[in-house]
Amino acid sequence: MENEQFIDYLLQYDMLTKQQIELIKSVLSFKSYKEGEYFLTAGAVSREIGFILSGVIRVCYYDHNGNEITRYFLDEQNFLVDLNSYNTGIPTTEYIQAVTDSQILILTKASMEVLSNTITRWDAIISKITVKALSDKVARVSIMMPQNATERYSYFLEKFPCIANRVPLQYIASYIGVTKSSLSRLRATLSKNRIRD
Repeated sequence: MENEQFIDYLLQYDMLTKQQIELIKSVLSFKSYKEGEYFLTAGAVSREIGFILSGVIRVCYYDHNGNEITRYFLDEQNFLVDLNSYNTGIPTTEYIQAVTDSQILILTKASMEVLSNTITRWDAIISKITVKALSDKVARVSIMMPQNATERYSYFLEKFPCIANRVPLQYIASYIGVTKSSLSRLRATLSKNRIRD
């Protein structure tokens, strides 16, 4: 059943025959991650691509002062991979962590090669998905730059309402570049303003 979600996603990008669909299903594996578990840790080489069936995942790193920084969040119907590490074999500097209990479909590098060698349009499909994913990633990261904290938090709530209620406050604070206590005050101020309105 979980495979169907992935196939439906792929079919948005191109047609697939019944045989191709069966081949794709045959190379997929499935993993559950508990809240706090890592899909990938810094220093490891990315050798798998994940597709989120359910749950919220965050990508984070540690700055030179040892502070944990959340770069962005991903939820259902998104892929998980450190593309640079996956393509080059260089160890990643980031962590990919389950924020909630999560169900992930896994495609190994070997599986990807089988699909690439067997399905004529596979590389074109993956290329389209990668372009969209990179564009989404830039949008998720770059929104944080020019705005003040209130604007960043408001934008986050507007763009990612389904994620906002599912992740701990400290991760959102880290994502928008403020302390947890600052975010608590900011939320209280915004709530008061909404009540007045």
